[in-house]
Amino acid sequence: MSEVRTRFAPSPTGNLHVGGAHTALFAWLFARHEGGKFILRIEDTDEVRSTEESLAAIYNGLKWLEIDWDEGPDVGGPFAPYVQSERLNIYAEQIDRLLDSGRGYRCFCTPEELDERREIMRARGIPPRYDGRCVDLPDEQVQTLLAEGKPYCVRFRVEETGATVIRDIVRGEVSFANELLGDFVIRKTSGYPTYHMAVVVDDYLMQISHVIRAEEHLANTPSHVQLMDALGFERPLYAHLPLILGPDKTKLSKRHGAVNLLDYRDQGFLPEAMRNFLAIIGWSAGAEQEILDLDELIAKFTLEGVSKSPGVFDLEKAAWLNGEYLKAVDAEYLTGILLPVLREEGLFQDDPSDERMAWLIAVVDLMKGRTRLLTDFTTWGRYFFTEEFIFDNKARKKWLSREDVPNRLDALAERLSVVESWAVDTIEQAIRGLAEELGVGAGQVIHPCRSAVTGQTVGPSLFHLMELLPRDTVIARLRKAAELARAGQMEPVASVDGDV
Repeated sequence: MSEVRTRFAPSPTGNLHVGGAHTALFAWLFARHEGGKFILRIEDTDEVRSTEESLAAIYNGLKWLEIDWDEGPDVGGPFAPYVQSERLNIYAEQIDRLLDSGRGYRCFCTPEELDERREIMRARGIPPRYDGRCVDLPDEQVQTLLAEGKPYCVRFRVEETGATVIRDIVRGEVSFANELLGDFVIRKTSGYPTYHMAVVVDDYLMQISHVIRAEEHLANTPSHVQLMDALGFERPLYAHLPLILGPDKTKLSKRHGAVNLLDYRDQGFLPEAMRNFLAIIGWSAGAEQEILDLDELIAKFTLEGVSKSPGVFDLEKAAWLNGEYLKAVDAEYLTGILLPVLREEGLFQDDPSDERMAWLIAVVDLMKGRTRLLTDFTTWGRYFFTEEFIFDNKARKKWLSREDVPNRLDALAERLSVVESWAVDTIEQAIRGLAEELGVGAGQVIHPCRSAVTGQTVGPSLFHLMELLPRDTVIARLRKAAELARAGQMEPVASVDGDV
């Protein structure tokens, strides 16, 4: 195989897990780096659990990460169809070949019989595997059972001695004792092929040059290569990617947060940032650089850079990385991403004027340097869009509950009401001028002002954010905070952020 051809072959039985997205990204980056083809194949041979909703989630997740494919169910290609349930006749032909050669055989054992025998093996300390009960059934007995309509599956006869050696690009040479494998099912009683059979046939017929998949599939690989050898198929090259662990070094699960890729979209991650983050889990470009744009990822990605050790899905690092992307991204582009989020929260109109849109872009440009998630714009940036924002406990405790603050806020409201123009410079002069007249440091006016206007103690430049708010709004907020403070309603409360 001269052309590099990789594939992502998900089963549509649930949402696209971040582990699946990680595998897809690595296979895609390698194909793009090598100038090859990336194929999307849907492995829906689990006819009971496969759903259209899961299939849609796979498409949406890959598209959100901006992973495209050269061949697949929706774009076609020279090896169509790319959905396994549409390829049953192809698998049947190959299974018949194995039956004819003697490497495949019919197994009439019932699930109950198999469970009972496995329990006996476990009780004896023997690793449970198929005991070969049906491997040498006489043809006459087989025909009798078939005539009786006895349900059966088809098993593959594995090599019983020696070892199967896998040469893996990431893990090197890995050897598996054949005596531990056991004859495995290649066609279920339903007539559907198993994963093992379908994946082997499809990888060969679709000319996949590199099988890039998660480490958990390494244990399946000796069975797969024995099937390939029995069918006369050329083996692809293998690269088994490291596991993804949570920060506590256990297998990534819901207790570490979301595992569904699109949940991170909903939490406010940019696709560029999530793609970058997934790429550096278990892979290194060979330098300390962690922020890589798409062109850099494609240019630098190699399978030799993939680690054998598990990678860690550190959500704190992902949020930091997302913040770095937000700082660098164009404000107008970012505004386009934010608009649906703001509208869903009821914070922005559906048909804004050009002037209103220009204002929103200015707000986004000011805020993006201090945010880490898109949802920050609708949480702590809420004060730009509505009067329904909370005063957090830090603002309440440190500034708004102080005895001298109400008078200062009233004085500042009066001062700002008469400034000649509502601009950054005049706003700053008014605030600093009041502090000088009161004989206090500028912070003694700036911080109460920020707390009253935004409900928080931190954020973007106070003078710039005030300029983006209407003068009347700012003055009204200052007076309201002063009134609430005098009434004793600015004491810290547990219901605000839980730190009291």
